[in-house]
Amino acid sequence: MHKISPALTPLLFWLFLATLAMPASGAFHSRLPDFTKLVEDNADAVVNISTTSRQNLQSGRGDIEQLPEFLREFFGDPRRPSPFGGPGGPRGEQRESQSMGSGFIVSSDGYILTNNHVVENADEIIVKLKDRRELEARVVGTDPRTDMAVLKVEEEADLPVVRIGKSSDLKVGEWVFAIGSPFGFDHTVTAGIVSAKGRALPRESYVPFIQTDVAINPGNSGGPLFNMDGEVVGINSQIYTRSGGFMGVSFSIPMDMAMDVFQQIRDEGRVSRGWLGVLIQEVNRDMAEKLGLKRPYGALVADVVPDSPADKAGLQPGDVILSYQGEEITMSSDLPPMVGRTDVGSEARLTIMRGGEEKRLNVTIDQLPEDDQMASATPSPRDNSAASRLGLEVTELPERLRTEWNLEGGVLVRNISPMAASQGIRPNDVIVEMDNQPVHSPEAFREVVASMEPGESVLTRVFRQGQARIILLRMPKE
Repeated sequence: MHKISPALTPLLFWLFLATLAMPASGAFHSRLPDFTKLVEDNADAVVNISTTSRQNLQSGRGDIEQLPEFLREFFGDPRRPSPFGGPGGPRGEQRESQSMGSGFIVSSDGYILTNNHVVENADEIIVKLKDRRELEARVVGTDPRTDMAVLKVEEEADLPVVRIGKSSDLKVGEWVFAIGSPFGFDHTVTAGIVSAKGRALPRESYVPFIQTDVAINPGNSGGPLFNMDGEVVGINSQIYTRSGGFMGVSFSIPMDMAMDVFQQIRDEGRVSRGWLGVLIQEVNRDMAEKLGLKRPYGALVADVVPDSPADKAGLQPGDVILSYQGEEITMSSDLPPMVGRTDVGSEARLTIMRGGEEKRLNVTIDQLPEDDQMASATPSPRDNSAASRLGLEVTELPERLRTEWNLEGGVLVRNISPMAASQGIRPNDVIVEMDNQPVHSPEAFREVVASMEPGESVLTRVFRQGQARIILLRMPKE
């Protein structure tokens, strides 16, 4: 039996620990995703899209033709070449501008999905495949509300296609990756995780975006977002940035919605959406307490479009829509996508809160008008000034605004105190209703204010730049 020297004991001990650590390190690395096979299987169906737009340089130069001959020559006469070689060259001279984006093939007969902003106003669209083929594409249709476009290329040979997944199955925290052409670098692969689902962005009422930390940059727009099964679950569309480049927050159009838009454009040439006809805003904590809600949730109705489905069903300003078709409205931004994907002509069930009581309404969904201006009301900048117990100074509503905004009455807010500003009121707001009482004149406004107890709050309906919203005004405690 061999004996171990005491001098070697510490060395053997550390070797033993190192041996124990090796399997753990290997296990850690084995848990990291490997994208190589997924990229190999899917890159062929991802395309680079380059567009060319042509603009007439003579447009808007009609006034030059009224100038004397010598001045026409100086500024550039649109009827003849300019001696300076400038924009006043021969009539019909054009300037070309080019842009670039990404897309992916969804059918072997040549249908391609991308973003609307990639191909908007393009006179020529060239699609470049990974095998270096370049094909001319035409626009089948676009949907600016979801920033989607459907292209078509004519190619006899079967084209590689992606597999479509269900974005509704995505879970926050799971790995995803993108393939696109940032800054023109074709077939660049970036990866990350799903950061959130159902994100609402300003002026994007109908898209519940997927938020990821996948690196997306100019040129990635319109490209696919893949899950770890190699299925497309989103279309990379937007980033949040203060620098113009990637800052860790990217947004993708969910594929469930994208495929519905694609099929409508392909089959009908246009997209049809459901329409309720309300202007909505968020419910904050103070409003929830005043409205009898246990917590802030739902969509607060600030205005109802006359003769709209909401109007016909009996919805009123001040109602809170708590659920739609049995699905709870957590944030007001949840409602527009729900309504938008409802079949036109079908009946929807609403649960609302009115006067502290829950009610149920049935509404027949109509088609979203082309010029629909529905948008969520949002907080606005604050201003300061003085007057009245509520910190407001009001005057008669000018007839011009009464006619322009089709109002029966109201008072114009002239000045506000910092206290009133902190509650969301602004100069030039028009107060039309307080505590469910119409406010037709400054005298009516003062009567309502005089009846308020210290610390009492009232729901106040105002119009701001023609759009209605509801504000909770609180009387200060003495």
